[in-house]
Amino acid sequence: MTSGLAQGNYLAPARLLIRMGIVRSPEYTAQGNALLFYVKELYNNSFLMIKLLYNNRVCRTDTGRKRKLYAINTETGGKGFMSGKLLECVPNYSEGRDMQKVEQIADCFRGKTGVRLLDYQTDKDHNRCVITAIGEPKALRDAVIESFGKAAELIDMTKHEGQHPRMGAVDVVPFIPCRNTTLQEADAIAKEVAEAVGEKFGIPCFLYESSATAPHRVNLASIRKGQFEGMAEKMKDQEMWKPDFGPDTIHPRAGVSAVGARMPLVAFNVNLDTSDLEIANQIARKVRHINGGYRCVKAIGVMLEERNIAQVSMNLTDYTKTAIYQAFEAVKMEARRYGVRAVGTEIVGLLPMQALIDCAEYYMQLENFDSAQVMENRLLEEE
Repeated sequence: MTSGLAQGNYLAPARLLIRMGIVRSPEYTAQGNALLFYVKELYNNSFLMIKLLYNNRVCRTDTGRKRKLYAINTETGGKGFMSGKLLECVPNYSEGRDMQKVEQIADCFRGKTGVRLLDYQTDKDHNRCVITAIGEPKALRDAVIESFGKAAELIDMTKHEGQHPRMGAVDVVPFIPCRNTTLQEADAIAKEVAEAVGEKFGIPCFLYESSATAPHRVNLASIRKGQFEGMAEKMKDQEMWKPDFGPDTIHPRAGVSAVGARMPLVAFNVNLDTSDLEIANQIARKVRHINGGYRCVKAIGVMLEERNIAQVSMNLTDYTKTAIYQAFEAVKMEARRYGVRAVGTEIVGLLPMQALIDCAEYYMQLENFDSAQVMENRLLEEE
């Protein structure tokens, strides 16, 4: 079928959005009808889906992170066109250097009815891949389970090295309510995945965040402490660390995984003009909530070996309580005591549009601003 969005009523405003600079390089400009289709289809979820506008291209950021993004084919409506309930899933895999392996894992989300691969990014320093997918709950569940099997086949944690903490081939799998779904529904699917993975692949799974079965399992960092190398010894304490699903000890190659439901978070990193990792670690300790810093901020210091600079890597678990600009300013303030500057930032994966609007309001010192003043918001309003 041919989408109505390909016709005259929508084509002109779509081209206007391109001219306005939403797509920043002609190399990545999608067709106008495909561009508007994606934004209009997903806009009500309040997620910034601008990344979807890059049409089957691979681009590289200044950190060496790869990203492949897709725009829907409006002539066919796209395979597995979705309506009704949608969940988002952002699984993290412990492979960021072998792109053939990454592609095989990403294939688990391609060409599936009811599932759409939105984004995947790799980082050689972290040796990690982050996939973002949305889908109808059961279809997305099945794709994630399939990806567990593929990752367990391809990734050997006994040989894994990287800057990012990790405990398994599939390190963590959050399910996030998206359209017409609740946190409770995301929790139910997370538990189904964890149970299936434990039974089918013999990978122990801990439930975390809103799915956690005990207070000490809510925080991912608490579960992951000790990482892959120390997890077998840690799990000998069955009273504290008996997994929620799967065997009582680690999978010899694939380790263990954390699966759960949570609300959207923003993965935000700040690069520093120093090669001293300890400075990044000290800054992370000051800003993260667990050490008395900002609410809803998790932070660690990592080294970007290719650039020989340190990075403060953060997860903002509720941007309405600690905004991106607040976290950024806090890192810059703490960095000054070491004579260090922030030389760049990055956002990993997707994020709510409002999170960026909040930053614009702060840095531009806007008065009496309303998000309805954003032209894209007005253009994409339902008629």
